[in-house]
Amino acid sequence: MVTASVPGPRRASVAQSSLPGADQVLKDFLPHTEDLLHTQERLQGLLSAVMSLAENLSLEAVLDRVVTSACQLVGARYGALGVIGPDDALTHFVTVGMEEDQARRVGDIPKGRGVLGHLIRDPRRIRLSDLNEHPQASGFPEHHPPMRTFLGVPVRVRGVAFGNLYLTEKEGGEHFTAEDEELAVALAAAAGVAIENARLFEDATRRQRWLEAGMDVSERLMGNPTAEAAGLDLIAEGALEQSESAVAMIAFPDPGGRVLRCGTAVGDSHLVKGHAIAADSTPIAHLLTTGESVLCRAPDLWAGAAADELGPVLVAALGHKGTHAGILILARPFGAPGYGQVDVEMNEVYCSRAALALELAHAHLMREQQIVFSDRDRIARDLHDLVIQRIFAAGLSVQSLRRHTTDPVAQQRINSITGELDETIRGLRDTIYALGDNGGRERLSSRIVRAVQDGTWQAGTTPELQMRGPVDGIPEPVAGHLLAVLSEGLSNALRHSGALHITITVSVRGGQVKLLIEDDGKGFRNPGRTSGLSNMQHRAAAVGGTFVPVSAPGHGTRLSWTVPLPR
Repeated sequence: MVTASVPGPRRASVAQSSLPGADQVLKDFLPHTEDLLHTQERLQGLLSAVMSLAENLSLEAVLDRVVTSACQLVGARYGALGVIGPDDALTHFVTVGMEEDQARRVGDIPKGRGVLGHLIRDPRRIRLSDLNEHPQASGFPEHHPPMRTFLGVPVRVRGVAFGNLYLTEKEGGEHFTAEDEELAVALAAAAGVAIENARLFEDATRRQRWLEAGMDVSERLMGNPTAEAAGLDLIAEGALEQSESAVAMIAFPDPGGRVLRCGTAVGDSHLVKGHAIAADSTPIAHLLTTGESVLCRAPDLWAGAAADELGPVLVAALGHKGTHAGILILARPFGAPGYGQVDVEMNEVYCSRAALALELAHAHLMREQQIVFSDRDRIARDLHDLVIQRIFAAGLSVQSLRRHTTDPVAQQRINSITGELDETIRGLRDTIYALGDNGGRERLSSRIVRAVQDGTWQAGTTPELQMRGPVDGIPEPVAGHLLAVLSEGLSNALRHSGALHITITVSVRGGQVKLLIEDDGKGFRNPGRTSGLSNMQHRAAAVGGTFVPVSAPGHGTRLSWTVPLPR
């Protein structure tokens, strides 16, 4: 009985003594629950930020998402991501938190100096309680918002520094913590993967666009093989669009090989038209020697306005070594990013495809011309062997009528008829001579017709063309200058005048050749751009001639180009 009653109280005392220990554990744990929940919330925020990076494959959108997510994750008021270029300068600077009007007042993107430059040169994370106290701080430009706390981490793509993530002004005036730093580093690592994916996607898309542009140009060239001059414009316009350039120019070495002459230029063509490029300049000499594309800067090729307003330049060959098919020169505005490797590679593919299409179109044209020449030879033989002989016989028969009449009126009429027959025979002989193959070269009259057709095949109007006198006898280089002036004047009339009717007259008379281009367009008093008119003036002066433009607002334009023929 006594022993049975002892265990009960002992068990009760043990249970009572264990309660204070459990309470203590709970008391110790509860203060940390808020920290654990906060940590879980931030990790969830990091996970959401990483997932959001995969929502868009546009590089610009990914960069903006990285900065926005980083600001939300660490509670920063301002954020930016600077993309490092090949010369350790910032080529892109994506910002978050600054109003658009304020950003415009601040001005251009940073040059990569001060703390930003330090992070570029030494790509390691950096956390500052006061940005201005850093030894390499260089201050802020005018209108820049004040910034104190700073957190910067590098963004790496395949182990190479792509750029840096900058975060400033933590909310509540607090300092960035070590936890903020680790979260920013983790986000930057995920951003590197997302940026690489976006770059690969954009590269693939860009390659596809280049290939489609090359196919489109080839189809259009082959669809209209007679439009060689228009074909150059098509090639330049396609390259201009795909490369996001300001100017696309196709140039050719002159016969002496000292300079490049502009064959066509699109975009801001007024910057480069009329300005020759030295063929012995380093980029051009390297291209002509090796056939390899060259990246350079505008001052390497041009002087004046082109050198001041244009920046990165890509020079590529149309065909092998760029000597026969021409040289394609692309230029972006001053301050624009340079051409990437994808642009260089795909531009070469585009150029080779376009050059092949030009060669095939030219071969097709030569075959058609050979057929025409053969047909002309046949017509010339028929005219000589049949038509002229019959007209000559008819003339003899008419002359034999003299002995059958003594009437002076009848005699005068017979003389008039025989004179007309003689003049017809002389005209036929000139036609037979003109129908010859002219030494295997295309006649100038055919080249003039083709130049007019090429210049107007996409226009809504067809000019009236008149040729008077022995046009095919105009020698070189006058013929070359005449064709160039014709193309320039016709292009100006079609693009700028708004004319409904255009008349072109080429005449050879009195030892000189005269080209007259008249339109009923809006005319001009002081043209904004005079490079085209200046080119016509220079071409006239080069062969001892004159150029007289006459125009008035509302009264159309008359361009008169007159050159003496060599004796």
